[in-house]
Amino acid sequence: MSVTQATAEEIAEANARLLTATPQDVLRWAAERFHPRLLMATAFGAEGCCLIHMLAEIQPATTVINLETGYQFPETLELRERIKTRYGIEVEYIYPELTVAEYEAEHGGPLHNMRSDQCCHDRKILPLRLAVERIAPLAWIAAIRKDQTADRGKADVVQWDAKFSLVKLNPLLNWTKKDVWGFIAKHDVPYNPLHDRDYPSIGCWPCTRPVAEGEDDRAGRWSGKVKKECGLHVIEVKDGEGI
Repeated sequence: MSVTQATAEEIAEANARLLTATPQDVLRWAAERFHPRLLMATAFGAEGCCLIHMLAEIQPATTVINLETGYQFPETLELRERIKTRYGIEVEYIYPELTVAEYEAEHGGPLHNMRSDQCCHDRKILPLRLAVERIAPLAWIAAIRKDQTADRGKADVVQWDAKFSLVKLNPLLNWTKKDVWGFIAKHDVPYNPLHDRDYPSIGCWPCTRPVAEGEDDRAGRWSGKVKKECGLHVIEVKDGEGI
């Protein structure tokens, strides 16, 4: 049977039913409802590693991608290989059109300090949009928690993502940092060693620093700027959007 897009009514019903469900139950519903047109995007954060561990048991054939901006830490890239060895899941890299060298040459140098929003758009948002067009999923899984940022606090467990015209699933939305690390310890989940060096949130190396004691977990992302999101999880509502 072919997989069809969910209606607004189905999304609302699923969100109400799964609002307090376990992440595994959310993933089971997603796999039953949308596989093989189900996608997970991961930056290999601690939360994402938990979801990959769960998917390895629930639906290991789920397509999992990583936005390889060219600015990721070596530790992040190495983690991809450990995940492949552990679970047999080969996370697909999604690359921007231009290499870092080509991109910086085109703009007369790196943009991450001067125009970080454009850098994120060109090397994350646009490549993901092109990947979505190519892979043609009907739903995507994200590893956000509501206690991380204001935008994430407004999210639902099951929602319509107007930015990418997909159903978005947030299985860990109601988890805390303690929940994440408790799961990692219990199941010996591979994780980025930078977490042990005061990097609670890890993105591209030019825009990520370790945090000091007492700082917010995302204080090391785009430090010194108001910005706390690359744009992937900023909620958009398009005029006239039907779902």
